[in-house]
Order: sequence, then structure tokens, then C-alpha cells
Amino acid sequence: MKKVLILFAHPRMEKSRANKGLLAYIPSADNITFHDLYECYPDFNIDIEAEKKLLLEHDIIIWQHPFYWYSCPPLMKQWIDMVLEFGWAYGPGGTALKDKIIFNAITTGGPDAAYHAEGHNRFTIQEFLRPFEQTAYLCKMKYFPPFLMQGTHKLADKELEGFSEQYVILLTKMATGDFTESHIKEITYLNEICVKSY
Repeated sequence: MKKVLILFAHPRMEKSRANKGLLAYIPSADNITFHDLYECYPDFNIDIEAEKKLLLEHDIIIWQHPFYWYSCPPLMKQWIDMVLEFGWAYGPGGTALKDKIIFNAITTGGPDAAYHAEGHNRFTIQEFLRPFEQTAYLCKMKYFPPFLMQGTHKLADKELEGFSEQYVILLTKMATGDFTESHIKEITYLNEICVKSY
């Protein structure tokens, strides 16, 4: 069994149909921790030591957030800036997070077709997520492909439910260790392990 930490950041949760759907399906399990950053730190005054303790207590960390201006909401960026300290998370002696698994679980209003060289946004999701990947690399963590829900503005209820069910499968696989790291690194999105064995 592995301990999973979901670091959730959404500044307008009351208007989020997609993330509400995902959160409603998160399994209630002792080894899955849901941590709402905007709920805990509405004033952006992050308790750095408490956050470090949470990270040390978990094996897998998920950055769950909407894709805001090709990145994450501001509180999550502040969390990264403040919690992942030099000498602790990276740099000389900074090995506290070494070999922990981390990945993004994101929602985008635009469809998949918008995230390609010829699409509206000109770059792929993977290209936009490079700063997160490099952050993980610097901290000696294992960065997995993202879990992705796209085209949220036009998703039918049944489609939304399908993504939510995929998220349950993913979280369950992560929490039970029912995955093979070498195979996961070869796929595009973690959604794929919800329908195949990896």
C-alpha cells in the first residue's frame, strides 16, 4: 500500500462543475489524503512546516488543479515556491522528497485538439507542464504523465461521470501500488492506466 496526497487548488470551486465531479468520487481510504489549499490558506499564509510534514508522510503527491493560463492557480504556485525549499527539497542536502512520485491531475476548458502545434494553444499539454516536470526532476522525484479531463465546458453529464470513474480507478491503483513505473513513463496520459493494465 502507498500513501497518496492530493494537493488541490481551485480559487473558484463554487463554479467548477468538472472538479466538483472529480472530488465527489475520491475514495474514502486511510491512505488517501485530500488537502484543499484554498480552504486551508484563504489568506495565502502557508504553514510551510505543516506542508513539509504532509509531504514526508506520503509516497505519491498529486497536484490537482484547473489549467489556469497554461499553468496552475496562484496559491499552488506559491506553495511550490515556499514549501520546496533549497536544502530540503533540492540543492545540497535537499533529498527529502527523493524517489517520491508526483504528477498533475488537471482540467482544461479547451478540447484536446486545441493543444497541438496546429491547434489554438500551439503547444501540447506536456510542453506546458514542463516547469512542473523540471521541478520534480530538481527535487529528485519521479514525475508521471498527467491525468487529464479536457473540454470541460462542453462535457455532457455522462462524460463527466466517465472521467470521474477513471479518477477513482487511478487513485485506487496508486494507493494499492497496482502499477508498473516503467510502463507508466511510456504513456501519454494516466487516463490510459484506467482502461489497461500497467
